[in-house]
Amino acid sequence: MTDYLKRHVWLVIFAGFMVGSLGMGIRQNFGQFLPAMTADLGFGRQTFGFAMALQNVLWGIFTPFVGAVADKYGSGRMIALGGAVYAAGLYVMANAETAFGVNMGAGVLIGFGQAATGFSVVLAAVARKVSPAKRSIALGITSAGGSFGQFYMAPISQGFLEAYGWSTALIFIAGLSAIMVLLATALTGNSSETSEGDPTQTISDAIREASRHKDYWFLSAGFFVCGFQVAFVAVHLPAFLQDLNFTATVGATAIGLIGLFNVIGTYSCGVLGGRYSKKYLLSTLYLLRSITIALFLVVPPTEFTVYVFASALGLLWLGTVPLTSGLVALIFGVRYMGTLFGGVFFTHQLGSFIGVWWGGYAFDTTGSYDNVWIASIILGVAAAVLHMPIVERAIRPLQQET
Repeated sequence: MTDYLKRHVWLVIFAGFMVGSLGMGIRQNFGQFLPAMTADLGFGRQTFGFAMALQNVLWGIFTPFVGAVADKYGSGRMIALGGAVYAAGLYVMANAETAFGVNMGAGVLIGFGQAATGFSVVLAAVARKVSPAKRSIALGITSAGGSFGQFYMAPISQGFLEAYGWSTALIFIAGLSAIMVLLATALTGNSSETSEGDPTQTISDAIREASRHKDYWFLSAGFFVCGFQVAFVAVHLPAFLQDLNFTATVGATAIGLIGLFNVIGTYSCGVLGGRYSKKYLLSTLYLLRSITIALFLVVPPTEFTVYVFASALGLLWLGTVPLTSGLVALIFGVRYMGTLFGGVFFTHQLGSFIGVWWGGYAFDTTGSYDNVWIASIILGVAAAVLHMPIVERAIRPLQQET
């Protein structure tokens, strides 16, 4: 590979990293806005939770479709559109006066914006530019962008909130999100650019093939659990900690630590996924998540235990992404990866919807998050088991790159 091509590949990886850091980083810190917005607008946590849940499920619903469009017409165009819609959603959310406004901004618009700038589109754009031997680590670096964004957006969001209030803070953050439109210029390409797989296969053929494959459904079920766990924690952990009489700073710091340590965890999973069995790594990750949550619930709550929990969970946070997307690429190829990973990601967002909404509903009806925490533990163990039968083998030989 020439020096120019190497530089181009790293530019693509960097652009994907930064798109992920903005898109994921901004939304992962919406939990900091929950106390102020619900108090100011006069509705309960269930209403705010529903808007976040709507965002998650629409993100999931839109993802296969934006992935298919990006596969056919180009990733860069879709990411640019997504960045613009994301910024518009934040502006609508900032000016919301009712639950409807919050649902339209945070739910509908950001749901689409996140889908169009999300993992299925960005990872497919990166995967098509990288050789199979280097693909796992490239996906790990790109996925780590979301974690890095969660880390740096935690103090930024808190600082804007404290200095300007929630409405103005969201407008400033909308300006940051618009940077994704510029980054899209480096993430171009479509399915015709890859020489891997069967060039005569259509998107419809690829969807039918995957839908009949049991491993595709095992991956989807596992990703459902991932979405349930991370969305519930991201949205409700700051409020959960305030209920335990910790300050808002502790909640923001916890979210930031999850993001910081997830940079390490996600990158490490990308590296390990290139050397060891991805399915066993996924099983281990889900099991360790359940153990981490269980220990957090039984030890006395102190700032130290909160930060240890956040750091440990961060190591396990989004490492599922390079491993799951890597298995999709390995088994089904990268030609229509945006579409096929988009289908798997839909189940992730379905889990996110249930986790976020049920968190708000459980608290408003029982005054406690206990049932949701327990469900997270049980589902994590189930996901660990579900990945064991997956066969890590391409369903057809890959053509050599020319």
